[in-house]
Amino acid sequence: MHDHAECSHHKPANYNWAFALGITLNLSFVLGETVIGIANHSLSLLADAGHNLGDVLGLLMGWIASIIALRPATERRTYGFRKSTILAAFGNSALLLVGVGAITWEAIRRLSEPVAVPGTIVMVVAGVGILVNGGTALAFVRGRKDDLNLEGAYTHMLADAIVAFGVVCGGFLMRSTGIGWIDPIMGLIIAVIVAVGSWRLLRRSIEMAIDAVPEKLSVPELREFLENLSLVDAVTDLHIWSISTTETALTAHLVVGSDVPPSFASDIAESLHERFHIDHSTIQLDQTARPCTLKV
Repeated sequence: MHDHAECSHHKPANYNWAFALGITLNLSFVLGETVIGIANHSLSLLADAGHNLGDVLGLLMGWIASIIALRPATERRTYGFRKSTILAAFGNSALLLVGVGAITWEAIRRLSEPVAVPGTIVMVVAGVGILVNGGTALAFVRGRKDDLNLEGAYTHMLADAIVAFGVVCGGFLMRSTGIGWIDPIMGLIIAVIVAVGSWRLLRRSIEMAIDAVPEKLSVPELREFLENLSLVDAVTDLHIWSISTTETALTAHLVVGSDVPPSFASDIAESLHERFHIDHSTIQLDQTARPCTLKV
């Protein structure tokens, strides 16, 4: 006996405006920083402009993924393109870790060969960077709690705001004290801070990509919920995974009697959606236990 519950997908919140704003602000900042860097013969500003161009690419990647994820399912791709948001989150975390490596390498090099931080103009440009990156991060601050793709954009922008703040602080301290190693030490501190957030994002995106149970859900709790339902004798198979950075799927084999009502599976799916925010539930009803090689 098989009974499959209906889908209850929800459309993710639209953050097109945040991506558009972030890309516009950061691209404008990159162009301005490049012009100022060339005019002042500042390698630091030109290098930072290249780094901020990576921000634009990260935002663009996340935006494209959020748009692609809305495309309907097909006969070949029955879940559509929802996992593209997971790939974007992975790509964003990878870009962040590459940036951490570059900062660390340059900081270590400058410890042995201190380089004087350019004058006030660099601090001013870095200050503008704080406003641009910090403002972009704020645009994603609400959505990051429920969408790993948006969290990736938020983390990327926040990390760069911290980097810009470090440049300002390092520049101010060096101008005040004349100590050359302050800048690379500040760079290493920033690298550690960014690495911690990036690693968490990378780990979560990998877990989603390999269909691990989402962090907010517990298999024992879900199993207990299903086993305690009236008319359910046993749960012989249970799987939970992420369809996208915002949607969760569940399949379960339940051993029941022959007197279950026709709406039994759909009622369970509705309960799972309301209590656990599971969007797509497939409930198979069996009158006898059937072993599964993937049983948890």
